[in-house]
Amino acid sequence: MRRSLAGVALAVTSMVALSFLIPLGALVMSLVKEQSVTAAEQRAAALAPVLTLTTDPSALRESAAGLDEAEHLVIHLPDAQSLGDSQAPVKLLERAQQGRESISQKTPGGWICLQPVVLPGDRVAVIENFVPDEELTRGVKASWAVMLLLAIGLVGGSVLVADRLGAKVVRSSKKLAQASHTLGQGNLDTRVEPMGPKELRDAGVAFNAMAHRMTELLAIERELVADLSHRLRTPLTALHLASERMAGTPESARVEAAVHALESELQAIIAAARTPLAVGPMGHGMRSAETGPIPQATATGSTGPTGPTGPSECPRSEVADVVRRRTAFWAVLAEQQDRACSLDLTQEPTAVSLSDDDIAAVVDALIGNVFSHTPPGTAFAVRVARTAQAVELVVEDSGPGIPEPDRALSRGSSTGSSGLGLDIARRAAAVTGGSMRIAHAPRGGAHITVVFALAPSLRSERGPRGSRRRAGWWPRKR
Repeated sequence: MRRSLAGVALAVTSMVALSFLIPLGALVMSLVKEQSVTAAEQRAAALAPVLTLTTDPSALRESAAGLDEAEHLVIHLPDAQSLGDSQAPVKLLERAQQGRESISQKTPGGWICLQPVVLPGDRVAVIENFVPDEELTRGVKASWAVMLLLAIGLVGGSVLVADRLGAKVVRSSKKLAQASHTLGQGNLDTRVEPMGPKELRDAGVAFNAMAHRMTELLAIERELVADLSHRLRTPLTALHLASERMAGTPESARVEAAVHALESELQAIIAAARTPLAVGPMGHGMRSAETGPIPQATATGSTGPTGPTGPSECPRSEVADVVRRRTAFWAVLAEQQDRACSLDLTQEPTAVSLSDDDIAAVVDALIGNVFSHTPPGTAFAVRVARTAQAVELVVEDSGPGIPEPDRALSRGSSTGSSGLGLDIARRAAAVTGGSMRIAHAPRGGAHITVVFALAPSLRSERGPRGSRRRAGWWPRKR
């Protein structure tokens, strides 16, 4: 923008300067020429009275020398005698003598002025004054140089002023753009100082109002989440009391463990919602899988948000260990529903930049979908594999599969499903720079692959290729 404004100022000022310089230069040249010709005519006219008084050559030469030191004055006497070096053409001189008319015109090499003088006895003498070309343009180049310097100063000054104004506008625009980018990355404390032209100051004030309102709305939303989560404590307490009344039965321990797990998750949600605003790795501040993640706080709110002052400590966990624990939890329910469950884990390191809770949420979402959307007795398998740059979590089953994989990734678009579980897995993968794929399994059901990018410290490492171990197998009940 600065370059554009300077270019506009240069073009406009240059055109204005040229529109004045060209006619002004021509006017200066015309004035100098006119002054030189007028002076020559005046010198010729001043010599005419002397010529009427005497025709003595010595007296006439003395008078001519007093009027013109350059000795351009020439006197043509009636007897064809010329006092000085004549520059006038013969025909022009005869015309002045015979026609007795004053002549002033351009000739080769300069300007000629002829003044006829009638002497006693009806004789005619002619006074000639020649003005060379250098006399006609004396001082013109100096005047042009002065005007050119003034024009250059005017153009340079206008460009400098335009550049300063443009710099002020560009500085304000850059600060507003940087603040918008920082706000988009999740730093909700970002504000700008309104500066620059009135329009940009108004934009800065509007940006601050928008950021403040956004913070208020997010705070209200988080408080609402905390309140709704708190309401679940009442039915949770009822379940807890019911499990206590079931004491002594085979199912009481499992129900009590499930109630405690649910209570822990609910408490974590309330704590996260009540912490100061921070967009976690699985929040709205993530980037797409193509552009990579934005380092931010964890979902539990244990670390603060990243901002311009520097990123927070990045979470890190082993995918294989979390998958082993969560699969063992679901294996109990799988055994009750007569589901065959297999687990295949790699022996290589599987560290990714996510917390254990985030990975557990992905595993629970994928396995929970198997239990929710397939009939009892449907087998499923969980596999964790390691590639050079990523960790792949695969969950497949032998159920009916997913008829529309693209729609399954949208919340609330699938019949009988909110789409939340798959969306949680997709967003968690995108945070690490990975992706998620949905296909049909060889056994006929759904085949879901979640790809997590490895933690930066492991991307250059690679263990023994194809090194895996069978972590567990829970056969279907006979």
